[in-house]
Amino acid sequence: MARRKYVVGNWKMNGLAASIDEARAIFDGARAHGAVDVALCPPFTLVAAMATATPEGAVGGQDCHSAASGAYTGSVSAPMLADAGAALVIVGHSERREGFGESDADVRAKAEAALAAGLAVILCVGEPRGVRESGGAIDYVLAQVAGSLPTEFDPARLAIAYEPIWAIGTGLVPTVGDVAAMHGAIRAQLDAQVGAEAAAAMRLLYGGSVNGDNAAELLGAGDVDGALVGGASLTAEKFLPIVAAAATLG
Repeated sequence: MARRKYVVGNWKMNGLAASIDEARAIFDGARAHGAVDVALCPPFTLVAAMATATPEGAVGGQDCHSAASGAYTGSVSAPMLADAGAALVIVGHSERREGFGESDADVRAKAEAALAAGLAVILCVGEPRGVRESGGAIDYVLAQVAGSLPTEFDPARLAIAYEPIWAIGTGLVPTVGDVAAMHGAIRAQLDAQVGAEAAAAMRLLYGGSVNGDNAAELLGAGDVDGALVGGASLTAEKFLPIVAAAATLG
């Protein structure tokens, strides 16, 4: 089954109102690569403004609460994101799992809430360096997939992003063989968990120090359908080469 390449920028806690111009430049440049789906996930404060300023682009949130509303000071719900114009949301990023103690059950609840609100979901998994060095990376990540995956979902609206924690923002990158092995294992896990048809339809993204220089090699690995990009997604100059690399492989 042919799956369209998908390149998503996670701006993390970066960006002010003036950054909307950079988002426009990214989405304008991405039009030259129509075979690739491109999305940007800015801070919550920019979601509505970016969605309004770039109606041709897919804008998303970086997290959401599992409840639709309530006494959760400082939190943002999936319906609020949808109301602001978001089309998708990231859940389970390691910076949420590690920094905020989110469990697989928490991530699953957030994914289910987002899907119920009409958002597409990028569900993140990934191992710390110690687990990788001990040889337990695949088992660790597959347990995250098994525990975090919603019970029911449309496979076209749920992507899995494999981001080894030790490669995020460090400049360290796993070998292409390691990426292919992990993505192949995730695909097999999905096949067993949700069935072959759904598993074949789901997109698997790689994230962790992706840039214009290594994107073609990483995106060319087996079962890699795109990238979740951090720092390199903040400017069109750095992000669009990744989109271009994805387009050559589409």
